[in-house]
Amino acid sequence: MGSFTICGKCNSSFLERLAQGIKDKFQSEGYQYYSEPIDHIRVVFNFIDSDNPRPFRRKAQATFVVSIMEGQKTDETVLKSAYPYLVRSLSNHLVYICYHQGNADVYFITPEQGFYKIAYHPGEEDSFYQKFYERLEPLASSQLVINNEFYDDLPQSLWEGDEITEKLSMAGKRLELMNLLPAPFPIQEYLSSRDLKHLKRLYGIGGLSYGNLSGRKDNSSFWMSAAGCNKANLKKIGQDMLLVKGYDSDSKAMQISVPSNLSPNRVSVDAIEHWMIYSEHPDVGAIIHIHAWIDGVKATEINYPCGTIQLAQVVAELIKQEPEPARAIIGLKNHGLTITGPDLDDIFDRIDGRVIPQVPMV
Repeated sequence: MGSFTICGKCNSSFLERLAQGIKDKFQSEGYQYYSEPIDHIRVVFNFIDSDNPRPFRRKAQATFVVSIMEGQKTDETVLKSAYPYLVRSLSNHLVYICYHQGNADVYFITPEQGFYKIAYHPGEEDSFYQKFYERLEPLASSQLVINNEFYDDLPQSLWEGDEITEKLSMAGKRLELMNLLPAPFPIQEYLSSRDLKHLKRLYGIGGLSYGNLSGRKDNSSFWMSAAGCNKANLKKIGQDMLLVKGYDSDSKAMQISVPSNLSPNRVSVDAIEHWMIYSEHPDVGAIIHIHAWIDGVKATEINYPCGTIQLAQVVAELIKQEPEPARAIIGLKNHGLTITGPDLDDIFDRIDGRVIPQVPMV
């Protein structure tokens, strides 16, 4: 059974009703409510305000934090106005509410820049809370696989990389030329040094940068870009690119082989997805994930967060269903694309001229 709590201050009658509606709905679906958060609470609904978006300091990675606030529509897009509050509140998800003519537009913002809304109309509360629950519950109950176990056993002959890492570096530059690498989000401009340390300790995140790429090394290992790194400047082994050699299902951690002469960075959060694909499809030699779109692709039905076992399983299954799994293009709802190929050049040849920078939000 899942557990949840509601914290923060509701500064309007609408937010008070919303908090009660969330409480009633999640309890009716079998979630246990706690008036005070227990150490391993599963879901936290944290009501914040724009002047002081105070974060809920989770004690475990498994705690899913949804921050909720009232905002204002401006000349900027809602995503641009709201996204800094997602970061400042250290949230997994942000619910951003804008009012007009007695109704409310309730926007859902994700770290991957997912952006979609549902409408609230007085008298249609049951329908609204059902949609609210259906949007959030699959995400809240998903399981992150973002821990790394480092082994300083990388052969010294690979400390400067090999022909595969050289191709990954060139591919990263090519993605930049195609304008498929959104600039890393300046997270340090929005978080205090204390919050940055908390985020680093909990998730190993020191920055936000979108997309990743990998290349198979052999039957059991692959090179992959690091978490939060600039994909257009992949240089250093163990920090920009890492060798993934396995997955420990007991500890739910990726196993990484690194040089013994440095302090490594973590591998991209999507490593579990790439590991599943490489393990099941020996003909796959490279994988690219971009926050862009191609019309007509098969896509996931739920926008699971990056780094979750659920996203990895769904994408791996969709690739398995493709006529040619080694040359698949799979859409990630409200998120982007995962593209497989026998090599990186094949992937670029197939997507050239077809990519739409804006991911459709539904």
